[in-house]
Amino acid sequence: MNTPTKVAAFALGLTAVFGASLGVGAAVGPVDAEPAAAEHADGGRTGGGHGDDAAHDGASPGPAAAADPGVGGLTGSESGHTLDLLTDVLPDGPGTTLAFRVLGPDGAPVTAFDVEHEEDLHLVAVRRDLSGYQHVHPDLGADGTWTVTLDLTPGTWRVVADTTPSALGEGLVLGADLSVPGDFAPQELPPPAATAEVDGYTVALTGHLTAGEESELTLSVSRDGVPVTDLQPHLGAYGHLVVLRAGDLAYLHVHPVEAPGAAPGPDVVFATTPPAAGTHRLFLDFRHGDVVRTAAFTVTVEASHD
Repeated sequence: MNTPTKVAAFALGLTAVFGASLGVGAAVGPVDAEPAAAEHADGGRTGGGHGDDAAHDGASPGPAAAADPGVGGLTGSESGHTLDLLTDVLPDGPGTTLAFRVLGPDGAPVTAFDVEHEEDLHLVAVRRDLSGYQHVHPDLGADGTWTVTLDLTPGTWRVVADTTPSALGEGLVLGADLSVPGDFAPQELPPPAATAEVDGYTVALTGHLTAGEESELTLSVSRDGVPVTDLQPHLGAYGHLVVLRAGDLAYLHVHPVEAPGAAPGPDVVFATTPPAAGTHRLFLDFRHGDVVRTAAFTVTVEASHD
């Protein structure tokens, strides 16, 4: 699925991309997928590697992709297209510029993309311990080079590009690893919880996720105990979910099931069919008071009882 996978078809876009089934799993400790090279000041990997992400992740994306139809972001090449980072080593700090291209089947940079959810391309950057999440929208140059600034901390980061090349005519989700030299301080996943706090807002999560079964989640936004009933549209919807599976960071971008004229809060409802059980991290973006905020949850997708 496409990060921006068709606002008009929210419900359909829910299951398409995922590799991260809409859930986030029970956090039992730190995500220990950080390559040793990223833990030292001399930096980690250098050069090459835009197409062989499996070698960088200890999570074996290939088998995961085969096991979970619809998984996204586990490989750097798909449908003849490749995510090409101009460098896969960047310094830490705010305002660090990432440059990349999406190469087409002919090896040339793609310059024509369909607008999905108000953007030509959605980029998610997250450190491999599932901290430091950022959902941004790069600028496209005439030569097919995308640029965007990120706030990076030492460690290995996963960048996921979600877009629709016009010539391809369908959503494309590509992922690559980025090394940020420095002293890596891993963070543990927060334990599962029914609520998340962000900037004075409380987001309550209700629903149950089972692998292979259609599941529905409701996220309710309140502030100081008062339900928020005037959420503002963000990228054409009242809320967006990005879900990443702990370990391999398989990706799913989910959009709400909204009928025309849907109430702007406090509830935003999502539906999906998680492809696999496990621990995931769920990130809800919502807009209120002209500011986009992100509420994050750790959630467990349970195995099917069948």
